[in-house]
Amino acid sequence: MALIDLFLEKREVISETKEKTDVVDDLILKKLLSGQNLTSDDALSIPAISSAVDLLSNMVSVLPIKLYRSEVIDGNKKVTEVLDDKRLYLLNIDTMDLLDPFQMKKAIVHDYLVEKGAYVFIDKKKNTVNSLRYIDPIHVHFQSNFDPIYKDVKYSVDAKEYESYQFITILRRTKDGIKSVSAIEEITKSIETAFSTILYELGLVKKGGAKKVFLFPKRKLGSEELKTLKDAWNQYFGSNNEESAIVLNNGLKFQEASSSSVELQINERKKTLKDDIKDVFHIHDDYNNTIKFGVMPIISAIETALNKNLLLESEKGSFYFAFDTKNITRGSLKERYEAYKIASDTGWISKMKSEMQKIMIV
Repeated sequence: MALIDLFLEKREVISETKEKTDVVDDLILKKLLSGQNLTSDDALSIPAISSAVDLLSNMVSVLPIKLYRSEVIDGNKKVTEVLDDKRLYLLNIDTMDLLDPFQMKKAIVHDYLVEKGAYVFIDKKKNTVNSLRYIDPIHVHFQSNFDPIYKDVKYSVDAKEYESYQFITILRRTKDGIKSVSAIEEITKSIETAFSTILYELGLVKKGGAKKVFLFPKRKLGSEELKTLKDAWNQYFGSNNEESAIVLNNGLKFQEASSSSVELQINERKKTLKDDIKDVFHIHDDYNNTIKFGVMPIISAIETALNKNLLLESEKGSFYFAFDTKNITRGSLKERYEAYKIASDTGWISKMKSEMQKIMIV
């Protein structure tokens, strides 16, 4: 069935409940029919997308960010963790903005996935960073030099100009270094179909969630009898019924209509949409694959942006920021039990206990 036919069928369903349907639903339907792009808010009203974004953003935002120094000593590379740097305090304890570090990281991942990019202003005086201030992408505008080779851009936030190095900019699938291609744009068609499904379901919900039914009287009913029966039926299946009941007169039979081809198609498209969303956000049934393909690329994008604009020029090459990922990259509980069993079977644990006892005796 053509997509436009599906939309028209949904319009017919909505029109049947016109008095009960909010005008905003009709506006969304018009947006789809006119070929307009859905906003991130439209997309996030779909549970599968909202859940995917929330899952990935939570997994990243709980991780602390650390600072390391890499140096060569006597021909050997040595990496040490830096503990007393104010930037670590801003990234992990207090941004000195209204958003705490958890909320800032969560907002960054959200904007990275569904907006034109994530932007954090570096409030800096000389070489000292005083605060990190998250900016909603809706306030960020660009002024590019349009040179495909020597690319340059200035940021404008509510008509005030800033240089690009004053921001931590985290972008997804960018080709110009200015704005992202969001995951929402990649699954627009699937989202459009899902939205038509939501509108159709809304129509059913406002009818009480009931399917169409057939009533078979044994004799022809008069106009008054038909009206009384319809009013009673609508009252029972209406959205505001309070456990009311309907009595079928002698000879009147009830039969629920079977699922239409449209309903069957919708169920199939729901499954297809969920699979499409999982693919785009790289969410897998296997936890480790979700970490590897869904979380780690986001972490790498944030780390790269931090190292580009939050480090001093003199620090680049020697210092680097990195997420502490050991809490999410550990093996599953089953894998740890299996490792314990192998160690026990091979006698490794017994040997280790013996050595520990010797140490304790000494």
